[in-house]
Amino acid sequence: MPETGIENMKALNPGDTIGICAPSAMFDTQKFDSGIAVLSDMGFKTIVPDEIYSTKRYLAGDDPLRARVLESLFSDSQIDAVLCARGGFGAMRMLSQINWQVIKNNPKPVIGFSDNTALLLTVFEKTGQPVIHGPTLLSLSNAEGRTRTSFLQAITGEQKTIHAPGAKALCTGRCEGLLMGGNLATISHLVGTPYQPVFKERILFLEDIGEPAYKIDRMLTQLKMAGVLDDVKGLITGEFIDCANGEYIDEILVETFQDSDIPILTRLKAGHGSINHSLVMGKRVVLDTSPPGLFWI
Repeated sequence: MPETGIENMKALNPGDTIGICAPSAMFDTQKFDSGIAVLSDMGFKTIVPDEIYSTKRYLAGDDPLRARVLESLFSDSQIDAVLCARGGFGAMRMLSQINWQVIKNNPKPVIGFSDNTALLLTVFEKTGQPVIHGPTLLSLSNAEGRTRTSFLQAITGEQKTIHAPGAKALCTGRCEGLLMGGNLATISHLVGTPYQPVFKERILFLEDIGEPAYKIDRMLTQLKMAGVLDDVKGLITGEFIDCANGEYIDEILVETFQDSDIPILTRLKAGHGSINHSLVMGKRVVLDTSPPGLFWI
């Protein structure tokens, strides 16, 4: 399994080019165009393959097409990073269609969140290449200022610290390890597949939206019973947005990891909330509950 690789992540500069892929659901073209305008205002060029406007049911084209588009963006030497258009559903469907050697031979950052978690985790596990859990093109279109600033810091290599003054420590402590994770529902659906994620000796990040507490409990229980949570070094969660009975989530998290004796920090402003801090994943970080935050090393 990769232990690093992101240490050499290419930092983007104004004037560099970001390629747009659509590994998941089809998208609203008006929001898409607004997202392109945001990137332009930041000083970046964009390349948008015509194929990403394809549709099949709720997907942005069929699985082989979406995979070929992704490969084409990696193969193009003009492109310095790849940004996902939106989440929804579909990324895991195309994992078996991707030529991973193409991705490995042409390293560049991949950015996205939500359903894109399936792609981010697999890119790192297959290639050791950089992944950034951060806004999609559509969510950038109307993103709050702190979200845009964090995105820019992550892709330009300026991100060193994310302070979390509003975070809550469920278990206090400090740990160091590779940061990895993403959307809980997407991660749980990868269990038992060839793309089951590896979190051993890593600091795990989780977030979700629209999942009631009992479903979060069920997904965490599944991950624990499958051994996916064994030897996790620390846990940091983003927000659990629109999750019914959310008052139970802290208790569920503590129960899930009660035998692990690890620091647990919750309520980081990352994921589906109004603020979505970008998290550079695959690089070593320190998770500290006092002062609360993540510190890249």
